Amino acid sequence: MTTEPRPSAASRTARRAPAGAAVLREEVTDAIRAAVFEELAAVGFARMSIEGIARRAGVGKTAVYRRWKSKLALVLDLVSVFAAQGLPAPATGSLYGDVRALLEVAAHALRHPVASQVIPDLLVEAARHPEISDAIKAALLDGQRGIAAVIVREAVARGELPEGADPDRALDLIIGPLYWRLVVVRGELPPGYLDDLAASAVLALSR
Repeated sequence: MTTEPRPSAASRTARRAPAGAAVLREEVTDAIRAAVFEELAAVGFARMSIEGIARRAGVGKTAVYRRWKSKLALVLDLVSVFAAQGLPAPATGSLYGDVRALLEVAAHALRHPVASQVIPDLLVEAARHPEISDAIKAALLDGQRGIAAVIVREAVARGELPEGADPDRALDLIIGPLYWRLVVVRGELPPGYLDDLAASAVLALSR
């Protein structure tokens, strides 16, 4: 009786390698992304390094490089992931309610200690790296612009705003003052600030 020759260890390894190499553990990817946020907040983009990210994530540099070729690619991926986690437009049934709800969500995000450090730094880097500028635009502008468009469209349908109301103007009036106060001035929000800002934005939009 003849038997088939057993494959060598080398050939078995060669067949297994592609499948094994393709597996990237999701929990490691998540840990690295979290470490990037923390590293950006701690040292900024210019001083951030793959070594520092790996150390903070508790992984080797190879684990980072398997997923991203550079720190720029890593940050662009992070911003893209953030953009994909867009929130649904508020649906309170009134223009004031929708504006107030949007301000509440935006204020919570902008007051986050990591975001308050990361966003200004990335905006500075966007002037040097067009790729970062495009990614930030997608994350910080396009998503909010879509929400503003829904708010305006629903307000027009209810008769609260005139036909032709501009969503971009609405976004400027709603988010602009809040961003200035929390990110640029870094001031606290006094009691009733969001209520007053929502009322002012609705009044301005209704003119």
